[in-house]
Parts: sequence; structure tokens; C-alpha cells
Amino acid sequence: MLSVIPVKASRKDGPFDLYHDVIDLLKDKIADGDIIVISSKYVANSQGRILNLADTVPSADAESLSRKYKMASKFAEIILRESDMIFGGVSGFILASSDGVLAPNAGIDKSNVKCGKVILYPDESYKVAENLKRRLYLEMGIHIGIIIVDSRLMPARSGTTGIAIACAGFEPVQDMRGQIDLDGNPLKVTLKATADNLASIANHRMGEGAESTPIAIVRDSGASLTDRRISPEEMIVPSEMCVYVRGFQSSS
Repeated sequence: MLSVIPVKASRKDGPFDLYHDVIDLLKDKIADGDIIVISSKYVANSQGRILNLADTVPSADAESLSRKYKMASKFAEIILRESDMIFGGVSGFILASSDGVLAPNAGIDKSNVKCGKVILYPDESYKVAENLKRRLYLEMGIHIGIIIVDSRLMPARSGTTGIAIACAGFEPVQDMRGQIDLDGNPLKVTLKATADNLASIANHRMGEGAESTPIAIVRDSGASLTDRRISPEEMIVPSEMCVYVRGFQSSS
């Protein structure tokens, strides 16, 4: 039966050795086949991906965005720098994609960081996940999967859920096209988002506030482990194929 084991960690105030800390925290806790879910903020903090808003110099484009969406120009500048694409926004929020993840303000967060600072998405998340998977195998001789998780808002839904911004060691998407449903109808478009589903399950136990549980172990998930390197493109739907983005664009 699937279970989730939260792992507490002490708060870090600056860059640290992520691999050493994770291995130390998970020693004697993990088993073959586990999926290790790690907070994106914990990873970003280890990389020093925390910026002081006061040190940011806004560009002309950032000034324009800040007026349009009624936000601080320094914050708008950081969103511009971190975005792959900007789709629009509302007062206080810019809808953008960062590393292929569609999120308000490109996933940049002011929570769980000191006042006046913001925390970004980690650098090279997929590389971090793959390297951590390999290090854990070399240290402990076990095959596991890794998810780097962030929380997100779902369209037209209250509250946040988890999203896998990177993963390694297991198949992140299960293609169910061609299979049969309960009534014998062939499935034509169904892809099961294994990584995102597990990210949400773990995120529920990791929390969003002062829990200090940046890691969770998901056990007996049924995920299919793999040694191949996972590509970011496997998790991304291009904006021109996304039903949400296309729907909003067609109605504007």
C-alpha cells in the first residue's frame, strides 16, 4: 500500500551541499523502489537562488509590466528574467512559464524566505535530480526515483497542489492511449501524469508553511523505475497545444 514518510530538516540560511544533506537525512530511511520528493525551494536555497529585491534594477519592460499588472517594478524585472514566455496577467500577478512550467509570477515566491527577498526555481533541475539519483545509488546501492516538487494553483480551483518541476529514475508519464476503459471504449488521448500525481501526494504531507519537511519518501507507489535520463520535454505540453492557453487566446 502506498505510503508517504515526511522527513524533517533544519532550516538553511544560505547555500549548502544538497547531496550531502539529502544523503545524511535519508540514511537508513529509504528502500529500493522509493520515490524521494524534494522541495524546489530547498534545492534553490542550496544553490543560493535567493535574491534581494532591493538590489534589482528594473528595465523599461519591467516598468511597463509593473504598471500594467500593478506590481513592484523590481519584482516584475525578476519575473522577466526568469520567464520563458509571458502570457498575460491580472492585478498583482503575471502568468508566465519558467522551465516549461506555467505558473503565476514564473514560480517566484516570497514565502519561506526573509522579508525583502524572493526565491527562484532551481538551476538545471533535471540535472540536479539525475545527479542525486546517481549519488544515492553509489552511496547506498539502491534504485530510487527523484522528484523536485513545487506547489501551484490549478485553474478555477481553490488552493494549491504539487507539481513535479523535474524528476529522475522513473517513467514520469504513462501513455494509456490504445487501452480500453470500463465500457470497452479505446482511450485516445489519456496520458497519466505519474510524476505530478506523486508530487501532489507528497506535497500534501510536506506542507506549505512552517512544517520544515522539505523531503518526503513515497513508498510502494507502483512507479516504473528506469535508468534512462528523463528529458524535460517529456513533461511539457507546448503552449500551442495546451487547451488552457489556446482557450484563453481564442477568447481574447
